[in-house]
Amino acid sequence: MTAITWSTDDELFPLVRDRLFSAVLGDVLDRLGYRHQFLPPDVRPLMSYGTVVGRAMPVLEADVFDDHQAFGKMFEALDDLREGDIYLASGGSRSYAFFGELMAVAASARGAHGAVLYGFHRDSDALRSGGFPVYSVGAYAQDQAVRGRVIEYRTTIEIGRATVEPGDLVVADSDGVLIVPQRIEAEVVREALAKVTIETDVRQALRSGMSISEAFVKFGVM
Repeated sequence: MTAITWSTDDELFPLVRDRLFSAVLGDVLDRLGYRHQFLPPDVRPLMSYGTVVGRAMPVLEADVFDDHQAFGKMFEALDDLREGDIYLASGGSRSYAFFGELMAVAASARGAHGAVLYGFHRDSDALRSGGFPVYSVGAYAQDQAVRGRVIEYRTTIEIGRATVEPGDLVVADSDGVLIVPQRIEAEVVREALAKVTIETDVRQALRSGMSISEAFVKFGVM
């Protein structure tokens, strides 16, 4: 079988989006010893987007109690988004929304591929209409302007047990949000592509009547 290669994100992103999914990539990461790469399961898509792929642009939030500090570096973070980035925010309390419609419009205009929030979004109907992919823990309209601010961006953050570094590969679908460390992404993607090929063989064998035990012995995946 000819080895699959890529040299740019414009080649990598469609390859991952069209041929892979979070579960198979997560399986490969487990095998390589990276066992805490999924964000917590309460981070869910606002609607069905298929598979969303991009580069992490981590954003760190914090609570404030003085409205003179409203938003902090949030505008800077949005203006710094690049083609293919995913705005990935965490920190602070769950007493306000991290992201809304106008932020989605700004992010989309800069070529960002989505927003992932370990917190709330707001403007749900407008976000659905606009189609910009948003993953969050739910909807809550309360504004962050007098309650929270962005204190840093393009910085390493932790969400659950996952560490997210700027530029890490983010793969989000209906089953969850996965962080693939950039330093090992080529190995992970190649192994995942091989695994989905084997899974196709397993599927055919099971449909032909092979027992699941025999299939596991023969193919080594399940």
